[in-house]
Amino acid sequence: MQIFQSILALLAGVGVFVIGMNMMSDALQKVAGPGMKKLIGKITNNRFAGVGIGAGVTALIQSSAATTVMAIGFVNAGAMTLAQATSIIMGANIGTTVTGLLVSLESLNISLYASVLAFIGIMMTFVKKNDRIHNIGGILAGLGLLFIGLKLVGQAFDNEEVLNAFMNLFQALDFPLLLVLFGILLTALMQSSSAMTGLVIMMAGSGAMTMGDALFVIIGANVGTCFTSLLAIIGSSTNAKRTGFMHLTFNLIGSVLFTIVVWIFSAQIQDLLEKTGWNPEFQIAVFHVVFNVVTTLILLPFTKYLVKFVEHVVPDKPNELAHTLKFIDRRELRTPAIAVMQVKKEIENMANLAKENLEKGFYEVCNQEGKYNLEIEKRENAIDYINAEVTDFLIKLSPLVTGSNLEQVGSYYHVINDIERIGDHAENLLKDAQHMHEKGIKFSSVAEAELKTMFDTVEQMFAIAIKTFDTSIDVDLKELSDLEAKTDDLKHQLSISHFERLAQENCTMELGGYFTSIISGLERVGDHLVNIGYSIQDPTGNQNERTDNYNFYWE
Repeated sequence: MQIFQSILALLAGVGVFVIGMNMMSDALQKVAGPGMKKLIGKITNNRFAGVGIGAGVTALIQSSAATTVMAIGFVNAGAMTLAQATSIIMGANIGTTVTGLLVSLESLNISLYASVLAFIGIMMTFVKKNDRIHNIGGILAGLGLLFIGLKLVGQAFDNEEVLNAFMNLFQALDFPLLLVLFGILLTALMQSSSAMTGLVIMMAGSGAMTMGDALFVIIGANVGTCFTSLLAIIGSSTNAKRTGFMHLTFNLIGSVLFTIVVWIFSAQIQDLLEKTGWNPEFQIAVFHVVFNVVTTLILLPFTKYLVKFVEHVVPDKPNELAHTLKFIDRRELRTPAIAVMQVKKEIENMANLAKENLEKGFYEVCNQEGKYNLEIEKRENAIDYINAEVTDFLIKLSPLVTGSNLEQVGSYYHVINDIERIGDHAENLLKDAQHMHEKGIKFSSVAEAELKTMFDTVEQMFAIAIKTFDTSIDVDLKELSDLEAKTDDLKHQLSISHFERLAQENCTMELGGYFTSIISGLERVGDHLVNIGYSIQDPTGNQNERTDNYNFYWE
């Protein structure tokens, strides 16, 4: 009966410990998370700064998994390169060791104080009207529950039968690779290297496992913690997959190196730790710190090569026109600021697809070769798919954002509509080219040169509109407006030229219909591009409030 109670105490202790960890981490993220996201988003190419930011953020929010998932979100949104994310991940691995140091304090018998801390924290969580007090209460309650859980685990190991059972288990696993595998599997199951580290510290402190076994299990735990980031990249973009795989690569290399070193020099390492005079709990916590710091120091100079390796292992998707989103990850709705960034990158991707279709469509008008017909149709389908998916994502995102982000989201509805209409005009160019080819008619060199002049103007507008949307700087808006006025003038001038050719019988009425259709379509594309450029000035998309003299189309 006593052994049954001890097993229940062990399970309850692990459960309370994990709940405490999650509660503390969630509350810390709510208190410090927004500032931490901004800090991560401002990272430069300085690798040491990246490691420092990653370590600091993780130490504050007590979750390397959360930091890694944030990094994946930023890379997916195009706000951070894979190399920058790599240094963040390295730092996150160092920051997560703070939990082990914290857990090692249990050896000081502070459970009574922790119980009081948990009570105070829980009382504070009842203050619903003040979010800051509520969240600070969550931090204190989580910290208190963490130590209460550790106390329960320690009490379970006071039972000799339970203690002997675990000692026998680790004697059966007394082979380095089995112990590393045990650490990997159990950490993946718990989805927390911090929780696993805490459990190992308690088992080593109670004598349930030897110091030598504990070191190998800790090494395995550093690989098992990658399971959370690997879950986060399922069904995501190539960039996100590369970031998650980088996390695994980094930890795997470090684990292999340390497994070899500890395997060969196990006795010497244990002897060195014992000579410090620290208790077993603190020795393991320090080893965890050393593991991650040394791994970072070894691999940081090779960041560039790690990036190349990961890009080789996770190549770009072969079919860029597939019905998939390149940047948006629906799971990032949990972090709206990152989700807004991802939407912006997805819209830019959609705009580039429309631009390419416009170029290919005009090529077919002039050459009628038919070599881009299938490609244009596939790309148009991709544009329509992105339009529908982004719209659906924005509907879900809108209630989650406030302030400037809300204005941005509002403007994005109109921008994607404009881009979708540009895509339609590009498709119309292809249809005109196909019909002309079927009828065996072509524009004269004079008419083609006139169309080329108007198309070049639209291309200039496209470059300015995308740049303005990307940078949110309106310095080129006057040039954009002037070019739009030029397309209006060109439409008028080319129409006059066309009627003169008709009068001189240098053109047919049939060709004239296609000529008029194309210049009208290009003029409309110019209107949509002005809408996109001015979206940063008027996020509401209300064209009636614009101060310029141009016409705007929202169809």
